[in-house]
Amino acid sequence: MGLDDALIFTRVVECHSFTSAALTLSMQKSTVSRRIAQLEERLGVRLLNRTTRKLRLTEVGQAYYERCRQIMQEFAEAEQAIMQLQREPTGLLRVSSPIEFGQLFLGGVVGEFMRCYPAIQVEVELTTRMIDPVEEGIDVVIHRGRPQDSSLVARPMMSSPRQLFASPDYISQYGMPQKPEELSKHRCIYTLMDGGRKWHFLDPHVSVQVSPVLTVNNITFAREAAIAGAGIINVPAFIAEPYVEQGQLVRVLEHVRLPSSELYALYPSRRFQAMKVKAFIDFMIESLERFVGLGVETDVEALLSSIPAQPELHDPDLHDK
Repeated sequence: MGLDDALIFTRVVECHSFTSAALTLSMQKSTVSRRIAQLEERLGVRLLNRTTRKLRLTEVGQAYYERCRQIMQEFAEAEQAIMQLQREPTGLLRVSSPIEFGQLFLGGVVGEFMRCYPAIQVEVELTTRMIDPVEEGIDVVIHRGRPQDSSLVARPMMSSPRQLFASPDYISQYGMPQKPEELSKHRCIYTLMDGGRKWHFLDPHVSVQVSPVLTVNNITFAREAAIAGAGIINVPAFIAEPYVEQGQLVRVLEHVRLPSSELYALYPSRRFQAMKVKAFIDFMIESLERFVGLGVETDVEALLSSIPAQPELHDPDLHDK
């Protein structure tokens, strides 16, 4: 109430009238008068000398008015600064990403984003560990797969089909499998992101237990090992397709369909979302559409249908692009 009373007092002084001040504040004149009287009583001083024709500040009232005017000016500047932040991305943006996504894609996106918005500073952590954006103060967490934390907003960024690949030398030496079940006898490269030592297929609907000859927590590493002939990899198609065109990899079991890899942008709340966060996520999605050639403006139910059922999220942004 103290700040409200200071605002009313300042407006009365600047309008030179209780009536005019009441109009600008959308209040009754009697309310303005009562609030000024309560302010004087609380402070134990007389701020205004009132006559039927004019108001005059007392000496104490003049000093109080100067301080109040300064506070109101700073308050207005603070509001202006906040509104400016919401009009144009600015300030520090903290982002967390899986290592391989950061290496393959994110660096270029962040660089281009900062070129477009020079008032932005960015901190990026590439990691395999789970990140709590609220606890760690991260603005955007890029997450592989649908998250189970219903307290976070999860915005779909992309869905990329997975495919099996191997080097021509590997196929020449070990042969080309003709159906998924044959993979159990092949040399497979297993990534810790596969979610278990079974490779799941959607068409035909079958799961195959693999016995990996190489286990790694980075799909870029797995791809390079496959190019060198170590075995068969199961990765998002866009990771390996350029190397198919170069003749360093070939597709394995092209006729079968695997679950897609989904990527989400997580952030704590959509309410009063900072412009820097919204602008960055929009920028990433647009860049991904160009990079991968896949849009995320598809039906969300179809997008999610290829992944195992998980607890539902309270996810207001899933249908809000």
